[in-house]
Amino acid sequence: MTLITLTQPDDWHLHLRDGDALQSVIAHTAKQFARAIVMPNLNPPITTTASALAYRERILQALNDSGLESVRNDGKIFTPLMTLYLTDETDADEIDRAVDSTFIHGVKLYPANATTNSAAGVTDWHKTIPVLERMQKLGMPLLVHGEVMDKDIDPFDREHVFIDRVFKPMMRILPALKIVFEHITTKEAVQFVESVPATLAATITAHHLLYDRNDLFRGGIRPHFYCLPILKRAHHRKALLAAVASGNPKFFLGTDSAPHAKHKKETACGCAGIYTAHAAIELYAEAFESVNALDKLEGFASFYGADFYGLPRNSKKITLEKKSQLVPESFTLGEDQLIPLRAGETISWSLL
Repeated sequence: MTLITLTQPDDWHLHLRDGDALQSVIAHTAKQFARAIVMPNLNPPITTTASALAYRERILQALNDSGLESVRNDGKIFTPLMTLYLTDETDADEIDRAVDSTFIHGVKLYPANATTNSAAGVTDWHKTIPVLERMQKLGMPLLVHGEVMDKDIDPFDREHVFIDRVFKPMMRILPALKIVFEHITTKEAVQFVESVPATLAATITAHHLLYDRNDLFRGGIRPHFYCLPILKRAHHRKALLAAVASGNPKFFLGTDSAPHAKHKKETACGCAGIYTAHAAIELYAEAFESVNALDKLEGFASFYGADFYGLPRNSKKITLEKKSQLVPESFTLGEDQLIPLRAGETISWSLL
């Protein structure tokens, strides 16, 4: 198979940042995805409907400034789907305002200090039950970074411990709450998603399908392979590949593409995050091809996420060619440099 035509995909987990960084990265996503769930972990975080709508306007302005409006043929080329950042103090009435806005499509639960800009996150999910009850009533999805942050829990075990400590009791108390278990990384997470009702689904990144923790330490510490949740053992990666190859609609695309300046990655205490937006769908094609499942890529990338969020499937098409492309050594990120995944190396598929 040398050409693949797909319904245009969506990215159900994306970091765009703000300001000059936003301007630098928006075109990478817009050239391939029709829509994306945009993460709210800015500094300060996006905690209200008003701030989410203001952020949306900045994203649309950055899209216009990128020059991509010149190829529009239906009034738009990319639609940002906004989210709110859940805190211990979030007011349940904010969910009503978010639903009424029609632009906000989820509320993000970061355990406090779990990842980039998560210091204002949730310290105890029980404090958010009134908000979660309102979300359940109104059908607003909860998007969860599923890791416990106890210092005595090994970083490689944080995800599956979260399942027992948080997801299972949460689903007993709130059985109709729609939940996205974001960027799953373990065999235990796959088994959990497969075993629970359809109210819970999961996103999977390209980098967790393509790499395991050996790559993080190959030849020394590789800071541009450091992400959270951290890369796991090879058998976990194989479980993720089996999940997407199965065609189960509970698993869908979410890149978790996370731009960081080079100097913030290559430092004594580097930031977590891998940048894949420059060639996301091509990287997913590599992963699916590795398990002879290219016929399952369209459902994973273009259908299942839209179905879960209750949004229409896209009508446009994209085409991938089995043609090697060389990834640049770096991209501009405002006044800094951004090192992408596969910098200076090749990807075996190209977007036409």
